[in-house]
Amino acid sequence: MKIDYYEVLRITKTATQAEIKKAYRKKAIKYHPDKNPGDKEAEEKFKQAAEAYEVLSDENKRAKYDRFGHAAFENGGAGAGGFGGGMNMEDIFSQFGDIFGGAFGGSGFGGHSRGRARVKGSNLRIRVKLTLEEIAKGVEKKVKVRRKVKASGVTFKTCSSCNGAGQVMRVTNTILGRMQTATTCPTCQGAGEILDSKPKGADSNGLEFKEETVSIKIPPGVTEGVQLKVNGKGNAAPGNNSIDGDLIVVIEEIKHDTLKREGTNLHFDLYINLSEAVLGTSKHIDTVSGKVKIKIEPGTQSGKILRLRGKGLPSIDHYGTGDLLIHTNVWTPQNLTKEQKMFFEKMKNDENFEPNPSKFDKSFFEKVKDMFS
Repeated sequence: MKIDYYEVLRITKTATQAEIKKAYRKKAIKYHPDKNPGDKEAEEKFKQAAEAYEVLSDENKRAKYDRFGHAAFENGGAGAGGFGGGMNMEDIFSQFGDIFGGAFGGSGFGGHSRGRARVKGSNLRIRVKLTLEEIAKGVEKKVKVRRKVKASGVTFKTCSSCNGAGQVMRVTNTILGRMQTATTCPTCQGAGEILDSKPKGADSNGLEFKEETVSIKIPPGVTEGVQLKVNGKGNAAPGNNSIDGDLIVVIEEIKHDTLKREGTNLHFDLYINLSEAVLGTSKHIDTVSGKVKIKIEPGTQSGKILRLRGKGLPSIDHYGTGDLLIHTNVWTPQNLTKEQKMFFEKMKNDENFEPNPSKFDKSFFEKVKDMFS
């Protein structure tokens, strides 16, 4: 069971951003891995505090959490980064390390007081195409990714230029006196390690390409251009102390044959002939969950919009499900037989064929207004 984020940080729901930050820093320092080496319970509380801060420090995420609770971020929703099951300790330190200040020697890194950051590999980016049916239900996709990994048998050794610190100290003379500054080690680029032995086929960093099948869980309701992140499935970086980059998944929506998307709502153009409009009929139409049968009432006017509630797409932010709007279009015949022309000639002045809109028959502009309201 998920623990309430406000309880994790021991704050009230009216807490200010300054109070949230202060509470998180207190918890983070208390359960920091450097103060609790090997303590799994302290590590879990450290992660819980980071997850709570990640949500409550962002006004948009906090508003969603206050309204929907943890459900706002389930199934990959646009919210919490998922520290407990996705981001590792290094992600936490890289994102919130500045909050610790000088509490741990200014390093902010778990393991962690070595004064250098762990080098992270570069991210990879791929596009995944989805149908409206897949978007409606959510889907798990398996894709092949060609990424750099550490070659089998590669070894690294401590950088002699910085002695593993990842930084070198430089002393310069200024008008204010001698000043000492720390800069990234030019030999190891801050990794603290350099290549020791390189297997055949590996590049100058001891890396080689490998094709891997990656499983991607895509939540319902994603939209064109949304980016999802799969942690640790990007390129590797050299060194024993490095961490892999991430795989960025960009969503691409496949155009549907009959349905048009507008946010969470879907639109369907239904064409009926004049006889069907006059006498009424039944029609089967497409939805993202299969075909459904609808009834067309006798005397249906062209342009009438039928609404099937809940037959649209779910919101990725858990704000409900959209509707399917069916736009009725009465098809006017263009090529008539002699008998058909004679029939309509007789009906020209018939009172039943005279336009007689009631106050319930909305104009085109009113329909457009309703559609966007």
